[in-house]
Parts: sequence; structure tokens; C-alpha cells
Amino acid sequence: MTIDQFRIQVPDEVLADLRDRLARTRYLSAPSRPGWEGGLGGDRLRALVEGWLAFDWRAEEGRLNAVEQGVAVVGGSRVHFARVRGRGDGPHTPLLLLHGWPSAFVEYLPLAELLSDTFEVIIPSLPGFVFSELPEQPLTRRSIAEALHGLMRELGFDRYATFGGDIGGGASTWLGAEHADSVIGIQLLNPPFPADDSPADDEERRFLDALAEYDEADGGYSEMMGTRPDTIAAALADSPAGLLAWIADKWHDWVDDDFDRIVDSGILYSIATLYWVTDSIGTSFQQYYDWGQNPQRPPITAPVGVYLSREPGFRGFPRSIAERAVTDLRQFVLAPAGGHFAGFEHPALTAEAIRAFHALLR
Repeated sequence: MTIDQFRIQVPDEVLADLRDRLARTRYLSAPSRPGWEGGLGGDRLRALVEGWLAFDWRAEEGRLNAVEQGVAVVGGSRVHFARVRGRGDGPHTPLLLLHGWPSAFVEYLPLAELLSDTFEVIIPSLPGFVFSELPEQPLTRRSIAEALHGLMRELGFDRYATFGGDIGGGASTWLGAEHADSVIGIQLLNPPFPADDSPADDEERRFLDALAEYDEADGGYSEMMGTRPDTIAAALADSPAGLLAWIADKWHDWVDDDFDRIVDSGILYSIATLYWVTDSIGTSFQQYYDWGQNPQRPPITAPVGVYLSREPGFRGFPRSIAERAVTDLRQFVLAPAGGHFAGFEHPALTAEAIRAFHALLR
């Protein structure tokens, strides 16, 4: 087993450079638009940057280093992970908590603590994110799944469960399709689509039309990252204020929560600092650029639970679409609260949902 212990140690000069750049941010006058239409700039961005300047990274670093962390070499690339071991006598089910974009492993630490009475929690940094290396092969959902499966093998787990959404959820579906013998169950915030996602009835057609309309209004970020990732990465790797705006814009759009509460929690500053000090915003875009190389996924044969996120794009998702993607759908429930980052937004509710799903697997 090739597992190395890991601690976060950001050099003083890197933090000093970050603060200097933030303090010298050039703010442009944003046109007068209602709400967040047009994105994030002007006084709203100034307030966020000032919050980042006041953020105590050394205290955050100490908090993160209080959590066990390691690095495993999987398929020739380093994969970073945090580990929250089960409390008490157990047994403790191995559980992968899998983040998406724009996020990092820190999103799931509060949830992991709540679950540690029942689960042994592993929170990887997905390939290309913060402390995990970008592999040489295309970064597809399938290749991410292979890296995660290899990580769990390196950690000595023959069978394990998963929970996540977005990229992490997509990788979970591949685990449930190609490593079903090893997967106890996968629980998804974003329901799976079958290989043939053409609408089967009017309800599905209405949903898919609404999803396309939402993507039309929301998808500028993904079009840029999927076609010109190096161009936008060059700007964001040079301007921490721009980096923060790029991240905060999507958190604002995708949470089902009070955005001011999210800001006050410090999670955005923690994630932005991690992206900045690891110079990984560009590598986090790779899975968008490689999207066209994702093969068609076979049916998911591991048990599946859907804890349906309340983020805008998935409102009204018909159960029938998910049923065509899986052979064993054990759960399909709408989250009472929580969007794209439900595990962070409402960790107690999410922990309850995870336990309810696993009760169905016994």
C-alpha cells in the first residue's frame, strides 16, 4: 500500500502575494442590473474580496490539518483525500463523499463528522482539483471513477458506498455500472440519465425543455471552460478577485439557501484559497474540456438512491428518466432543503437522508 500522510503547509510568501493582489484589486463599475443578473462585480465583489482579506487562513489551515489526510498514487497520479474514521465499535460502512465544481474536499467535512458514528468517511480531492494531480489520459467521468476505485483499493476497502453530485455523482454512476460488485450503493444529488435520454412522455419532454432553457441562460461558464479553458484560466490564475468571482457566482446560483449565510461560513474563502495556492483552477476545468470524450455509460446495476437537489436545473426531474438509467432504484426523494452543495448547506438533513438510504440496503 503506497499511502503517504499529508499536511497542508502554504508558504508565507504565497499568502503574502495573495493578500497583496487582493488589496490591489481594480474594481470596475458594474452596470445597474437587478440582483445578480450579468454576474458578479462592483460593490458586491468588493465586499467579498474584503471578506477574503480578513479571512484567517492559518486558522483554517490548522482546522483542516486536524483532519487525517493522505495521498495515494493511483494509476501513476497522486490522489489526495481526507479521512474521518468511524467512532465507536462499529461496524462502519466505508463511504466516499464526492464533491463537484466549483468545490473541494472541505465542502464535506461537517457532514463527515455527523456520519462518523456509522460510516468510515473518505473525501477525495477529485483528479485535477487542489492537491490531486491531473492524469495524462482524458478526464472523463469514467476515468475519475477508476481513480476513485483505485483509491479505495489502496485503502484496503473491498466494498464501499458513495454519495455526491455533479462530477462526483457522475463518477459514482460509472462505479455503479462497472464496479457494481464492489459498490454497496450509490446516492446521487443529481439523478442519472440513460444513454438514450430522448423524452418518453410529455412530463419528460417538459422537463428536458426547461433544462435546456435553464442551460441557455446559465451555461456561459461551462461553454468557456469547455472550449477555451486555458484562456479563462490565465485570467483567474493571475487575479484572485476574478477567481473568487468565478466561484462565488456559481455558488450563488446553485445553493438552495441564504447566500449571505454561505459567505459568512467562510467556505468560499477556504475553497478559493485552496484553488489559488495549488494553482489548480485551470486543471479543474479539464473535465469540461474533455466532456466530449465521455463514452456512453452502461446501465447502473448497483443499488441507487436519489436525494434530489433543489438546484434550479433539476426542479421537476421525472423519476422515469432515472428508472431507465438504473436496474435497482431503491430511493427517489426530493431533498427538503439543499441545492448543488446540499451536504454543506444542510449537513444534518443530508446525514439523515444518507442513513435512510442505507437502511434500505440492509
